[in-house]
Amino acid sequence: MNHMSPKLRAFLSEPIGEKDVCWVDGVSHELAINLVTKGFNKAYILLGQFLLMHKDEAEFQKWIICCCGATECEAQEIANCLKEWCACFL
Repeated sequence: MNHMSPKLRAFLSEPIGEKDVCWVDGVSHELAINLVTKGFNKAYILLGQFLLMHKDEAEFQKWIICCCGATECEAQEIANCLKEWCACFL
């Protein structure tokens, strides 16, 4: 990866543990509220959804846009963040 945001770098620096969903790169404050409302209050729960979708970035992006109100840019950043985390820790 050529450019890594500070938020992505921080997220990838350690296991997810009990991090809130707002730690995931690409999750804005507004989207975090939507995710929490839908039961995705922890990063590991959002990761679980990504894994249930077999790490299919396009499918995950469609889901988070349609079901949670993410923008296309947010969806891409979040999917990339979770993909990179999987590459580092799974």
